[in-house]
Amino acid sequence: MRYHCQMGKTSRLVQITCCLLSLAASAWASFSLAAESGVIVLYHHVDTSTPPSTSISPEDFRRHLEYLRDNDYQVMALDIMIDHLQSQTPLPERAVAITFDDGYASIYETAFPMLQQFDMPFTLFLSTDPINQRQNNYMTWDQVRELSDAGAVIANHMVYHPYMLEHEGQETDDQWLARQRAELLTAEATITAETGQNHRFLAYPYGEFNAELKTMLAEEGFVGFAQNSGAAGFQSNFLALPRYPLASIYANLDTARTKFASLAFNVELLDPLTPVTSTRSPGALLKFNQGEYDLEQIGCFADGEPLTLDWEDKSAGLLRLSAEKEYSGRRWRYICTAPLPNSGRYFWYSLQWIKPD
Repeated sequence: MRYHCQMGKTSRLVQITCCLLSLAASAWASFSLAAESGVIVLYHHVDTSTPPSTSISPEDFRRHLEYLRDNDYQVMALDIMIDHLQSQTPLPERAVAITFDDGYASIYETAFPMLQQFDMPFTLFLSTDPINQRQNNYMTWDQVRELSDAGAVIANHMVYHPYMLEHEGQETDDQWLARQRAELLTAEATITAETGQNHRFLAYPYGEFNAELKTMLAEEGFVGFAQNSGAAGFQSNFLALPRYPLASIYANLDTARTKFASLAFNVELLDPLTPVTSTRSPGALLKFNQGEYDLEQIGCFADGEPLTLDWEDKSAGLLRLSAEKEYSGRRWRYICTAPLPNSGRYFWYSLQWIKPD
């Protein structure tokens, strides 16, 4: 069964009411831990002439949509998925939300017609200054409004797409945070003025955040979205929800289908409380709460290599992760998975690490 309320043919309120009723009826019919999970996927360019690291070809994007359509996935509007997760209302067993970052022209020219053809809702996280400046390769506000009128969720990706962790000049920590807050609220006000939408959703540019930025989002009533992989669940951190980037080698359907089907671990990150690290081999303490997975089958990896797992108290689910090697680059991830028995599906959780210097 599918639960799309057709985009652009009903009011937003009617769409949401229709989808909420349909989704709730389906989910309650067969409740399991799978109904506590939703997968959020992330695209940037849908083009072959743009940077490969943030691009998927139109052909591969169509294959993704065909796979979702043909394999009983329920493609939901992001605001409806977040409402379900925050209120702990069961989701369909295979719930996916499609998002795009930045506001590139290929989203309007290539992705939008396909999504309309497949009758699938989506979200655009928009950086407002390139639109204001009519920057080459970005949408115009008229095009953004067309997406909005067709039912797309339009949300916040800051004004200038900054590295939010970076200080400017000699500014203090308080001045840095005030500047980030002002840019966040300016972008939100612009989106509201241009489209009438005000969801208070922020996709962190480059997926970078720290504890102070999360606190600021909480104070302003925002939900935060990151770029580390994993499914979102009832117990997820709503100030840094995971999304799967599906570009470059990760656009391959053979790997994407595993991510579409993934489930959220019921897990807490106890230490550290920020992804920003001063070391290239950071450790972490996780608490895996009871779920439909076997602790003995949890495996954690970085760069495809296993991490060291030290169960400090297995009865309490306390797991210490440590790495033998140093990782390069500004950002990297630790990924933990475990199979859901007899399903071919995996629980999936990742830790984002950022070393700004």
